[in-house]
Amino acid sequence: MSATVEHSNAGFPELVTHKVAKPPVKQRWSSWFTTTDHKKIGIMYMVTTFAFFLVGGAEAMMIRLQLGVANNSLITPQHYNQLFTMHGSTMMFLFLTPMIAGLGSYLLPLQIGSRNVAFPRLNALSYWLLLAGGVTLYATLFFTPPEAGWTSYPPLSNQIYSQSAGQDAWIYLFVLTGLSAILSAINLIATVVNNRAPGMSWARVPAFTRSLVAYSALVIISLPVAAGAAVMLLFDRNYGTSFFDPSHGGSPSLYQHLFWFFGQPQSYMALIPAFGIAIEVLVVFGRKTNQSQKAVTTAFIAAAGLSLVTWGSHMFTMPTAPEVRVLFTVLSLLTLVPIAVLVGACLRALNNGSIVTNSPLYYAAGFVGVFVFGAVTSVLMQIFPIAWQVSDSYFMVAQFHYTVAAAGIFGVLAALHYWYPKFTGRLLSEKIAKASFWLIFIGFNVTFLIQHSLGLEGMPRRIYEYGTTSGWQSENMISTFGSFILAVGILLATYNFIRSASRGAVAGPDPWKGNTVEWFVPSPPPANSFDVIPTVRSVEPMKDIRAELERAGAKA
Repeated sequence: MSATVEHSNAGFPELVTHKVAKPPVKQRWSSWFTTTDHKKIGIMYMVTTFAFFLVGGAEAMMIRLQLGVANNSLITPQHYNQLFTMHGSTMMFLFLTPMIAGLGSYLLPLQIGSRNVAFPRLNALSYWLLLAGGVTLYATLFFTPPEAGWTSYPPLSNQIYSQSAGQDAWIYLFVLTGLSAILSAINLIATVVNNRAPGMSWARVPAFTRSLVAYSALVIISLPVAAGAAVMLLFDRNYGTSFFDPSHGGSPSLYQHLFWFFGQPQSYMALIPAFGIAIEVLVVFGRKTNQSQKAVTTAFIAAAGLSLVTWGSHMFTMPTAPEVRVLFTVLSLLTLVPIAVLVGACLRALNNGSIVTNSPLYYAAGFVGVFVFGAVTSVLMQIFPIAWQVSDSYFMVAQFHYTVAAAGIFGVLAALHYWYPKFTGRLLSEKIAKASFWLIFIGFNVTFLIQHSLGLEGMPRRIYEYGTTSGWQSENMISTFGSFILAVGILLATYNFIRSASRGAVAGPDPWKGNTVEWFVPSPPPANSFDVIPTVRSVEPMKDIRAELERAGAKA
């Protein structure tokens, strides 16, 4: 049998029809270990990081169970410290940043009309380094996991207070995943610079690809600094140096400066791609032309640049000159300007549009709605007199999840629901997808909204237990109940991904009537992606192709 892609090349001779003489030969499963195909590597990234996301979610559920009632003894204090360390490290280093790298590995070459990334073998190496970092961290379950928190501040992370090798494993995790992210970021930027299709000027690069360029620049600039701090901590622990030991001339605050020079941009490494995803999804399902390209690009650059000079907003409670606090407050508040531009671009994509209410729209709109609320509370956290009062309380936990976790959950799920037909050639069940969205949306808000109240009432973060006289029982029970709703929603979405891979309706190359080049190729794309590299003629090439086909059909 022969199979032919539905797109014609009428009026677009450079866009030829893909033809397959016979069904493709199934490759051995072992080929995944040696592949340099950016699409396979992207799939491995996404599957691996989503699996870590589920593990990190299970750890979060254990934390919420411990805090659900007063004077609970479900988990020992040591195991509780290990749980929140593993949870935070998993979500930040094994899910959030590498998931964006995986989406970029798969989609960026397709969006710019390239057959592969610039350095295919480097792309494969970056994935295996990520996996090695994850295995290194979770191998500690067989002896003693780290327990100094996902930031691993000294002196809590030095040999006196963290004597097990689990803390060294955390350092190896940080270095391995950091190297993976840096190599991936270099690859993504090199691909955009060198492999764009003819006619794909910078003004025509899709919003998600633009966001990946900003993400990659942040990784390359900030991550080596924090990786250097991790190596210095390793030397302090094992080789007698004293970079962070004040008794020998070192400074624990130096570690915090180095870590948050990466930690603050890391939030934007999630937020900027999440906005790139949301804008693409909302433009397509709003049936609008993207009229905010220049503004969005400027906002991406401004948000990324400002994130590199606002790390001090995480250190307001440290001994610092008032002038320095004021400077970081002003710079942090300035980041709200590009963020407001990105929110405005999302709203503009839906304004007066012929909105199509498929599940990707739900997740993209959900991200914008949840994030806007988080941005309001974020304003309070950037004003240092307020930050003094709520730092290291559950108010900070709630604010963090309403911004960064919103990008990680709603932003990533918007991407997975939107591009799932391209990854698999199948459509997700819309009923299940929408049901999972509402469970996740309701569960997320029930879990974290009330934590603002807990923080204002004085509940510290990373607390192991609390007494019946604290007055925190009701709020914690509600938060724990919400976490179960959230967990059910995530599991339902996971079931939908697995089920639809074999039982979903056949998607075709362009089920959403998308705007960008990846929707021209078959779903899933063939090994070489493009038989002939297309010539791009506008910012929305698929609209040009459909219009040309309609004109050709009318003449016929």
